Amino acid sequence: MTTREEALEYGLSFPDTYQEAPFHDQNWQLVRVKGCKKAFLWTYERDGYINLNVKVSPEWRDLWRSTYSSVIAGWHQNKEHWNTIILDGTVPDEDIRRMIAESYDLVSYSPTKRIYEAVKKIPRGQVATYGQIAELAGDRKMARAVGNALHKNPDPLHIPCYRVVNSKGELAGEFAFGGAGKQAALLMADGIEVVNGRVDLKKYGMKF
Repeated sequence: MTTREEALEYGLSFPDTYQEAPFHDQNWQLVRVKGCKKAFLWTYERDGYINLNVKVSPEWRDLWRSTYSSVIAGWHQNKEHWNTIILDGTVPDEDIRRMIAESYDLVSYSPTKRIYEAVKKIPRGQVATYGQIAELAGDRKMARAVGNALHKNPDPLHIPCYRVVNSKGELAGEFAFGGAGKQAALLMADGIEVVNGRVDLKKYGMKF
């Protein structure tokens, strides 16, 4: 991803978003969230490159900056909460998209962010079902969205998605956690018994 058009197209792919040039200067093109009208993606040209300003959580801010020399403290914005991505071709597309998606989640407090916050509440030694996580996230009908969110978990170390099972206590498909037996191994390390790919919900299910 090296062009403004690519960045704007991806930003506008998120629900309830729109593009705006608020400073009567076409160099500044923003993508905002409808309703709250907050911008999560700022695009502008500087020093011959398209730059993106994205909001960032504290636990990821310094990691991105230390990983890529072209990710720096937010230019012209709060450097504690914003990063600037310089589109010089050195940052992989998938990581640019992850940073834009995180910015959207932080600004919009989207269902995905609510799902991750709910998963963080599952105590060690217990599991929760997709339906329970959906309910904790505010809408029991979005159990399928829970599965989708967990499969693209950006921070497995702090979001223990392996503690989520289906309504029968069955584990997820092996691909979701890095290989055959990985989810079972993580659960057993938590002190949870796994028998034939299933957890006893009566014994280990999270209590509301």
